[in-house]
Amino acid sequence: MKDYYEIEVAGLKRQLPLCPLTDKLYIAGFVIFGDVELTEKSAEALLKLVTEDYDYMITAESKGIPLAHEMARQSGQNKYILARKAPKLYMRNTVKCDVKSITTEKVQTLYLDGVDAELIKGKKILIVDDVISTGESLRALEALVEQAGGTVAGRVAILAEGDAASRDDIKYLQYLPLFDENGEPLK
Repeated sequence: MKDYYEIEVAGLKRQLPLCPLTDKLYIAGFVIFGDVELTEKSAEALLKLVTEDYDYMITAESKGIPLAHEMARQSGQNKYILARKAPKLYMRNTVKCDVKSITTEKVQTLYLDGVDAELIKGKKILIVDDVISTGESLRALEALVEQAGGTVAGRVAILAEGDAASRDDIKYLQYLPLFDENGEPLK
């Protein structure tokens, strides 16, 4: 069995480790943490894909954080919004939504600080993520934006995994297949 999958994203090649979800289904682990070059180049390429007007970006904790930060920096924005996986002491009047992601074993809840919810109200919001697979995290972010009174302006990700690549409401840089037990891409 292959140990990794080589992918090219934003002109950069990376080797992604294959990780088992079940005995017969594997995913390629894509992590931008610590990879400054990949984060910067991906942010630059995604910003070129965005044609929608938006007021703020939102991402879910945690792997989308460096991407949203870099996209905000490169686009001259001084603010992006973060949906947290747990409420923090400083958060008041939180808005929340449950999510079950392909990479988590149990249902998680995403929380939006009431201050950020007020910023979203009446605004157009761009959803930013590193990988969109089942779309569950995306659905939760959409629900948070709607609960806060905002409108989803668009959805962008570095990678669209599996069936997410066939969605016409997501802009992404590269397709990422799912893999069988031999490390071969599934069609």
